[in-house]
Amino acid sequence: MPEPTVAYRICPLCEACCGLTVELREGRVAAVRGDREDVFSAGYLCPKGVALKELHEDPDRLRAPLVKRDGRFAAASWEEAFAEIERRLPPILARSGRDAAALAIGNPAAHKMGLLLYVTRLARALGTRNVFSASTLDQMPKQLSSGLMFGHWLSIPVPDIERCDFLLMLGANPMASNGSLWTVPDFRGKARALQARGGRLVVVDPRRTETARRADRHLFIRPGSDVFFLLGLAHTLFDEGLVRLGILAEHVNGVEAVREAVVPFAPERAAARCGIAAETIRELARTLAATGRAAVYGRLGTCTQRFGSLSS
Repeated sequence: MPEPTVAYRICPLCEACCGLTVELREGRVAAVRGDREDVFSAGYLCPKGVALKELHEDPDRLRAPLVKRDGRFAAASWEEAFAEIERRLPPILARSGRDAAALAIGNPAAHKMGLLLYVTRLARALGTRNVFSASTLDQMPKQLSSGLMFGHWLSIPVPDIERCDFLLMLGANPMASNGSLWTVPDFRGKARALQARGGRLVVVDPRRTETARRADRHLFIRPGSDVFFLLGLAHTLFDEGLVRLGILAEHVNGVEAVREAVVPFAPERAAARCGIAAETIRELARTLAATGRAAVYGRLGTCTQRFGSLSS
C-alpha cells in the first residue's frame, strides 16, 4: 500500500470548525481524524465529524446538477442546468416581479468562502426580499440585536469559557451543538475545566438537556418567557446598585433608558410570568455582578419565540 498523504481541513458541518487531518490513499479518503495541533479543537471531533468519510462516499450524495424531466429528477451537465435556469427564470421575474423568486441557503454555505461570496452576489442579482437560510430559521434576533448594539450583524459576542468563572446559559445546548454562534469545540471538556477551577455553570431551560445535566444548577423556565426572567435580572442590577460600568462607561449609551424601562419588572412580577422564584432571580443577578469574570449566553430558545429580539 502506498503511504497516505495528509490534508489539513476544518469540519464544515457547524461553526465549531474543528480541525481535521484527512488521510488520502490514491485520491480516496482513508480516514478522518481530529487535528491535535488545532488551536481551537485540539483533536476533538464529534460524531458528525467522525462520519465525514461516510458522508463523502454516500451513494445518495449529490454529485451533479439535477433537472426535473417528466416529473423525475435526472442528472444533467452544468451547461444544461444553466440553460434551463435561463429558459425559465427570467420570464417568471418579468411576469411576477423579483419577489417571485426565493433563495434557500444551507448552513455549510457559511463555511465555504466560494459559496459565501457567490450566494451574496446571486441574491443581489435576483433582487428578491425572500432569502431564507439557517440564520433566518433560528438566529435573526441575535443578529439584529448585535447590529443595533455593536454596529454589525455579525459582531456577535461569545463567552470566553476558558477564563469564565460563572456562566449563565439560556435556551442553549452546546453539549450537542458545539456552541451555536459560539465556536466551542469539546464543550464538555471546557465545562469540566470551568468547574474544576471553581467556576459554576447555571442552565435555564424548559427541557433537561444534555448541557443541563452537566450544569451545577438547572432552572426550569416557562417556554417563551425568557424576556421576563432577563428583565427581572436587569431590574435587580439597577435596583440594588450593582451596575458598575467602569472602563466601559465611555463606550456605552442608553443606560438610563434601560434603567427606566425595567423599573416595572421587579423579580416578583417576572417570577409570575417565567416560573422562576423572585429570590432566585435576585441571587443570580447578585452573582453576575459579584463575579469578576462572568458571562450570559442565550441561543436558540431565546431567539425562536415571540420576544426573541428583546431577549437577545
